[in-house]
Amino acid sequence: MTDQLPLLRVEGVMKEFGLRRTASERVARSAAEAHRAVDDVSFALRRGEILGLAGESGSGKTTLARCIVRLIEPDAGVIELDGVDVRAASGPELRELRRRMQMVFQDPYASLNPRMTVATALLEVGRVHRRPGAENGEQFVRDALERVHLGPGIATRRPRELSGGQRQRVAIARALAAGPEVLIADEPVSALDVSVQAQLLNLFGDLRDELGVAILFVAHQLAVIAEIADRVAVMNRGRLVEVGETAAVFGNPQDEYTKALLAAHPHIRLSRVAS
Repeated sequence: MTDQLPLLRVEGVMKEFGLRRTASERVARSAAEAHRAVDDVSFALRRGEILGLAGESGSGKTTLARCIVRLIEPDAGVIELDGVDVRAASGPELRELRRRMQMVFQDPYASLNPRMTVATALLEVGRVHRRPGAENGEQFVRDALERVHLGPGIATRRPRELSGGQRQRVAIARALAAGPEVLIADEPVSALDVSVQAQLLNLFGDLRDELGVAILFVAHQLAVIAEIADRVAVMNRGRLVEVGETAAVFGNPQDEYTKALLAAHPHIRLSRVAS
């Protein structure tokens, strides 16, 4: 980690969703109940750090990630990128903040345009965000693919012609083409084979080391978090229950929920997170 000052600051973020009313509730005109998906969440992400956001499915991890980049509007709280208020931003300022914070989704096939070749998808990002070198299309694409360890032959293919691992690498390359300072990776390896997962985890580590990008890595697989994260934040029912260095939290958990999660994943090798 190159700097201990937070690049991304999240404080007191909350998000509620109204639950669908039953027929009897509609007849009685009862108010719909609300589900608090994110409940008073606070954390900081430092420059050059990988922070793992862990928890079971339904714990609010993805909702929180989408709130940070305002794909979902939070109901309350503070989100700052390098001191800039993300929630207050609009127009060109919000567009620039979204360039600086890019998301990588779980399903790259759904996030990539099936009609676009890989080259077209990468160039679109570079030109929209006016990235240096985007005017030289072929070299820009070649560099973007090389960054994620893909050869130039991939450039003319469409998503359906790629393997799952290749598609995810293309999705990462597309996010990096914007020149972000923060990557928010939402379950980016959970749908992949174990061997491909390991390759992509190594890639994320390389990107942090080579580009200095900070990564919020969302995953329900604790072994994945143990492998990649400098620190871990454990989420349960919309709240953060434990935050700390990965080796410390996984080696000596303090919260009962964290203890239960780790008990359900006895295969985690703590020697990896302690090294």
